[in-house]
Amino acid sequence: MTDKIKVFLVDDHSIVRSGLKLILELDKRIEVCGEAKNLQETLDTIGECKPDVVLLDFKLPDGDGVNGCLAIKSRLPQTKIIILTAYSQAHLVMETIRAGADGYLLKNVKGEELIDNIIKVYQGDSILDSAVTESILANIKTSMEKQKSDKLTNKEVEILKMISIGMSNKEIARDMAISEKTVRNYISNIFRKLNVSNRTEAASYWLRKQTLE
Repeated sequence: MTDKIKVFLVDDHSIVRSGLKLILELDKRIEVCGEAKNLQETLDTIGECKPDVVLLDFKLPDGDGVNGCLAIKSRLPQTKIIILTAYSQAHLVMETIRAGADGYLLKNVKGEELIDNIIKVYQGDSILDSAVTESILANIKTSMEKQKSDKLTNKEVEILKMISIGMSNKEIARDMAISEKTVRNYISNIFRKLNVSNRTEAASYWLRKQTLE
C-alpha cells in the first residue's frame, strides 16, 4: 500500500474526534484528511479531501447514520462508510447497511482493531462488530419465528397451544367441539407450516416463541 488511506471523521464530540485522530495517525498507512461535528458540515467539507473511508457516528445533532450514509454516498459513491457508535440495536444496523454503510462498529472497539477494520473496508470488505452480529442473528431468528406463527390460523394457534400443554387429540376435539379427524387435519397443517414432524417439536416451537416474546 503506497498511498495513505484518507479518513474523514464525523462526530459531534470534539474530544472523540481528537482521540480518533490521535489513534489513527499513529499508523503510517492512514491520514485523517478532515473532520466534522454534524451532517451539514460533513456535506459542506467532505468534497475537499474526497476521503477513502468515513467514520460516521450514528447520532448527530442534525441527522443520523441513515441520513448520513445516503447523503455521503449520493455525493461520493466510491467512499466507504463505517458507522462508529454506541448503539448496537439490530434494526439500526440493518437500516444503515441498507442505506449504504460498509461497516458497523461499536465505540468500545480497540485502536488496533479499528485500524484493521478501516483497512479491510478500504480493500472492499464489509465488517460488523461481533456484538452487533449476535444482535442481528437474534433479530433474524425472532423475525423468522414470527413469520412462521403468522401463517397459522386462529384455530391452528389454539390447537398448538393445547398440544404444548400435552392435550390428546380426543381432548382437543372435545374442547373445540370438532371431530378427532378434523383435529388430525389441523395438526397436519400445523406441522407442515412450522416445518416440524411431531407434537414434541411443535410444542417446543410454541414454548420457544413465548420465551422470545
